[in-house]
Amino acid sequence: MSGGDEFELVRGSGNVFDDIGRPDAELLQLKSLLAAEIIGALDADQLTAKQAGLISGVAPADFSRIRNAKLDRFTVDRLMIILGKLNKKVEFKVQVKPYEQAVTASL
Repeated sequence: MSGGDEFELVRGSGNVFDDIGRPDAELLQLKSLLAAEIIGALDADQLTAKQAGLISGVAPADFSRIRNAKLDRFTVDRLMIILGKLNKKVEFKVQVKPYEQAVTASL
C-alpha cells in the first residue's frame, strides 16, 4: 500500500453471501455447504465426474457444475439426493431465530 491508503478490517458474519448483501444468502450458503460435501465425497473416493455419474446415475456434467460452483440449476433437495446417491446421509439441525433489529441512535 502506498500514499497513506488505509483500510478497515471487518470480521465476516460466517456467510459470505450475507456479507455481500445477497437477499437469498441463507439458501446460497446451504447449497454451497452441500456442494462442498459432494466435492469432498468425490475427492475421498478419487472419483472423476464420469465415474461418479456411472455410480450415481447423475449426469457427469452436473458433477462438473458442482465442482465449478455453478449451483444455479440445483435445488437443496437435489443436492441432498446426489449426496445420498454417493452413499452419504444428510442430517440437519434447524434453529429458528428472530432477525436482530438494527439499533439506530439519534444524536
